[in-house]
Amino acid sequence: MDVLEKRIVVGVDDDFRVREAIESLVESAGYTPFVFASAEEFLRSGKLTEAACLVTDVRMPGMDGIELQRLVRDQRPKLPVIFITAHSDEDIRHRALAGGAVEIMYKPFDATALLTAIERTLNQS
Repeated sequence: MDVLEKRIVVGVDDDFRVREAIESLVESAGYTPFVFASAEEFLRSGKLTEAACLVTDVRMPGMDGIELQRLVRDQRPKLPVIFITAHSDEDIRHRALAGGAVEIMYKPFDATALLTAIERTLNQS
């Protein structure tokens, strides 16, 4: 089965409530969600090779989302990355977009907007 056929959306955020929201939203739209509390947990999981889209927080303990994006780009250069963050920081925004992020959303994010971004991303792939 092809990665896009599986439609696996990975969420990485240190906030349980955000992970729960991403998981519920993704599942309600018919995608397969996998959520992780840290970038390190995600990278150890083996799900990077199966993911069709990555939704990640920017600021997390340990490895941050920008570093995660860089490591993901080394292994899966075309994997779409959507950032969600509680901090409006132009430097971070610039680094995320320069690294190939397809979208940056601010918390609290609008569920419909996030789902639209995921669907648009998956349909372009």
